[in-house]
Amino acid sequence: MMDWRKLGLVICALNLLPLVCFCATFVPADNYLIDCGSTTPTSVGNRNFTSDTLSKKLLTTQREILASTSANSVSSKDDEAPLYKTARVFTGSSKYTFPINQKGRHWIRFYFFPFIYDKYNLNAAKFVVSTQTIVLISGLTMQKNPFMKEYSINVTTDILEITFRPLDSSVAFVNAIEVVSVPDDLIADDALNLNPSMTYSGLGTQALETVWRVNMGGPVVTSGVDPLQRTWVTDQKFLRTSNLANDVSNIPAVKYTFGGPTQFTAPPSVYGTAAEMNTNTSTGGDTNINFNVTWQFDVEPGFQYLVRAHFCDIVSKALNLLYFNVYIDSMAAAKELDLSSKGNNVLGVPYFTDLVTPIADSNKLNVSIGPSTSYKDNPNAILNGLEIMKMNNSIGSLSANAASGAGGDSSGSSSSHVGLIAGVSVGVVSAVVLAGVCCILCRKRRRLAQQRQSKTWIPLSVNDTHTMGSKYSNGTTISAASNFEYRVPFAEVKEGTNNFDESWVIGVGGFGKVYKGELRDGRKVAVKRGNPLSQQGIAEFRTEIEMLSQFRHRHLVSLIGYCDENNEMILIYEYMENGTLKSHLYGSGLPSLSWKQRLEICIGSARGLHYLHTGYAKAVIHRDVKSANILLDENLMAKVADFGLSKTGPELDQTHVSTAVKGSFGYLDPEYFRRQQLTEKSDVYSFGVVLFEVLCARPVIDPSLPREKVNLAEWAMKFLKKGQLQQIIDTALAGKIKPESLRKFGETAEKCLADYGVDRPSMGDVLWNLEYALQLQEAEVQGDPEENSTNMIGELSPQVNNFHQDANVSSASAVQFETSTVDDLSGVSMSRVFSQLVKSEGR
Repeated sequence: MMDWRKLGLVICALNLLPLVCFCATFVPADNYLIDCGSTTPTSVGNRNFTSDTLSKKLLTTQREILASTSANSVSSKDDEAPLYKTARVFTGSSKYTFPINQKGRHWIRFYFFPFIYDKYNLNAAKFVVSTQTIVLISGLTMQKNPFMKEYSINVTTDILEITFRPLDSSVAFVNAIEVVSVPDDLIADDALNLNPSMTYSGLGTQALETVWRVNMGGPVVTSGVDPLQRTWVTDQKFLRTSNLANDVSNIPAVKYTFGGPTQFTAPPSVYGTAAEMNTNTSTGGDTNINFNVTWQFDVEPGFQYLVRAHFCDIVSKALNLLYFNVYIDSMAAAKELDLSSKGNNVLGVPYFTDLVTPIADSNKLNVSIGPSTSYKDNPNAILNGLEIMKMNNSIGSLSANAASGAGGDSSGSSSSHVGLIAGVSVGVVSAVVLAGVCCILCRKRRRLAQQRQSKTWIPLSVNDTHTMGSKYSNGTTISAASNFEYRVPFAEVKEGTNNFDESWVIGVGGFGKVYKGELRDGRKVAVKRGNPLSQQGIAEFRTEIEMLSQFRHRHLVSLIGYCDENNEMILIYEYMENGTLKSHLYGSGLPSLSWKQRLEICIGSARGLHYLHTGYAKAVIHRDVKSANILLDENLMAKVADFGLSKTGPELDQTHVSTAVKGSFGYLDPEYFRRQQLTEKSDVYSFGVVLFEVLCARPVIDPSLPREKVNLAEWAMKFLKKGQLQQIIDTALAGKIKPESLRKFGETAEKCLADYGVDRPSMGDVLWNLEYALQLQEAEVQGDPEENSTNMIGELSPQVNNFHQDANVSSASAVQFETSTVDDLSGVSMSRVFSQLVKSEGR
């Protein structure tokens, strides 16, 4: 006979098993707790910190400087107070090396408390802290009280090196360091990208800096209470209107369930407290239910942020009573959020959502909650906790002050462009700063003088004539004196962008945001609005208009008009339906492009750049060639965009233009960096990087990868030289590229990336080779595929030979043909012309 009591105990145990797992203590595979500068171990709560003088194998430094301060100078209320009594001071570059037992995400925490020790005033310390691939700190602003900086890094190597490097003859210091493993599922790979609203992939490889971690509606949660030793501060100082929020606490109501958030996500003391809308007038609330509760946080502009919002319905008496909206700045993060459905129809089940912001253009970030407009029976909204984490930028830095992506030791190899660029960047930045100090007053005076003049300025020379293909000029030749015809009224721009609706933003760049818009005639346009806080300004605005007003080519984005009313700097372009080439290669979840489509896009881009280099008496050098500046129309036809950094080329008796280094990290010509001498071959180098980006479908700089893979160009070149290029191509192209086509494409990219510009092909030669790679992909070639392509012209393009049999075509007339009609040739196979007319030695 069945023992029902035993069966009941078994069922009960099975039901409790998930809860036991949720409450289990996480045991990190790596758990380095270092009290720096101490001569003895230090206990903090239930954690023991080892002295770095006793663990000398971890530290490589030039001098032993152990600093200490009196116990009275550190508040005993601080749980970590014992850690701040000593410090390790560095007068030169010094390194901690931590063996990694389990690769994956790790906390890195630094404890700082500046004090005066002997001749060292740590309040004035200025230094850089970096790992092998990420700059964590650069030019840290010291605080009066002890403080901690927390980072979350995906470690992919067997060791983690943390380097401290003093700046400007100063010193570096640190009081304590933690390097601790984090549960693998703490940071998922996907999140919601707020603008545009779509899935963000690749979050798992990002380096993160904890900017804020807040417990809404509850007290401070100390590191001793949190199972991952995190500290959660209270939300009161962040509330914009404190009386609109009401604190709620119901910790026993929290129910962790299998498959959902755990205590490692956030502890019960976070999920069990909340801030809700306060509609009670007796406590200063608002009976008008149409209001939001808003928190405002300080952030650093120029970075994207991961915002993790924590929710747990501890306020409802029954299911499906609470519906509300969540906003980040003016963007909808969650609409009609129903926590009952998120918790499998159980109240009190924790839930969180990860949200990735656009690149911040302000130093403030607002998070708001408000009632649903559809479900009005029980108007309320809650928020239990919030984490705001800065994401590393495109050069592998979490500090805007960093001049380069990697702060570790650079190899001495002459082929290491990353080390070269980083080193020269520091010198360039220093020179620019010194020059800026000298001329800042002059610049201010010049700007004031310009502002005293009419608000309307004429960007084009009054003596020149230009062709502009737009509805305002119909592509006719007009005088610059009448360029008021190009101007679009500000009222029409506002109307066409729905008053610059944030939901209409389709991109953010160094100049400002780009909005999708529609002019009054129904024409779709892209509207680039200059940001007053941007480092780019009037010079780039003027250059863009001057350059694009001269060009008319199907592979260059057309300028429709501009607006300079009300001190605005707005540029209006033709709308490119399919966005950037970069978005179609990685990071956006768009369908993969075929090899033929990629080749045609590269060919179109090369045509546009070739036209810039050869279409006028002076070459025009783009100076910012990258996949983000190649746009695609509804038919995936490529057009080169963004001419704000463009520069006219050298005079006929000159070989280069001497100019300050500008461009995008990862694409920059190393020779341009070394010599600050700009030529068309600088564009060729950048385009070579784009070619590898197209082939491999990965970022040109990815600091999350092992050191040898960080720089795409260097990594790809190594495989190319070993004849193993097929091993690193985009997996979506595996088995779909003919070997001959891949070989010709690889050879073309390799030539573009030659160390010296004189060894690189012209854009015309690049174009010819790409056309040839497309022919090799589409047609069966007779003869030896290893044969040089120039020996196979007769077989693939017999028209070329026929074209040049005409004895009346002299070299002079050939040049005239090229310069006068090059913009009309973009629709035909350029292999008929460029193979003979366009030669690097003929330039």
